[in-house]
Amino acid sequence: MMRTTHQIRTNPVGDAVLHASRQVWLASLGAAVVSREWAQAEAGNVFRTLVKEGTAVESRTIRLVGDRLENSFATANSLWRQARTTVQSTVRQAADTAVTIVQNNLPKSLPRVTLPAMLAPTKARAAAKKRAVKAKRVAKSRTAPAAKRAKRGARAATKK
Repeated sequence: MMRTTHQIRTNPVGDAVLHASRQVWLASLGAAVVSREWAQAEAGNVFRTLVKEGTAVESRTIRLVGDRLENSFATANSLWRQARTTVQSTVRQAADTAVTIVQNNLPKSLPRVTLPAMLAPTKARAAAKKRAVKAKRVAKSRTAPAAKRAKRGARAATKK
């Protein structure tokens, strides 16, 4: 039987890798210690400074957004007024044109037509309301004496 002996040789690349990983580990431990000391000594001041800067940025941003919104509303209102004016003038022109066409094309003497009550709702409603109020008053005045007589009769019957 043959015996083979294995010699263990150190691999320079493997040693470098192990040495590098150990250095990373030691560096992270050192960073933890340094950051702990920094957090205890200076972190509060840095945090307050960051909050102060954030507050300043926030107020500038809100002011900027508010100004832009205000400008947007002003622009929208201006455009709305222009559109409204344009629509009104267009409708007036169309109505004037229609009236001119009708006046030029219809005969000069037309029979007079009165509007039905449905087309003149305010007058018709007012008249109907007056009639309803008057009818209530008349009905009440007719029933009141009869109700009084009945009440008197009931009292007289209970006294006997």
